[in-house]
Amino acid sequence: MRIKIDENMPVDVINVLENAGHDVHSVYTEGIEGCSDRQLIAICKKEKRLLITLDNDFSNIIVYPPEKFEGIIVLRVENQSKKAIMTLINKLLPFITFNAGDIGGQLWIVEEDRIRIRGISS
Repeated sequence: MRIKIDENMPVDVINVLENAGHDVHSVYTEGIEGCSDRQLIAICKKEKRLLITLDNDFSNIIVYPPEKFEGIIVLRVENQSKKAIMTLINKLLPFITFNAGDIGGQLWIVEEDRIRIRGISS
């Protein structure tokens, strides 16, 4: 799966996802940190990449209709420490890998105890 990691995510997420066989880019490695949300999602769309972010703005389906993108995953963690985020990514990883072909057109809201999915395939 082709994935883009937002700037609010620990860079260690890249290694975890790459080790699972995913093609991962980061806004940092591409030098686009600080770009607007609209610019970021446009880049993801152009590159056909799933976006993984902590930015709740991307959960607004009116502004970012899931069916127009390759997938958006918004992590919602009460404690945004690196440890908490990495724990959630490791819990999420099997779901991303198993559903790799089906995430396009969907918005996943990932919390510590559940995943809510919106989009054309749900």
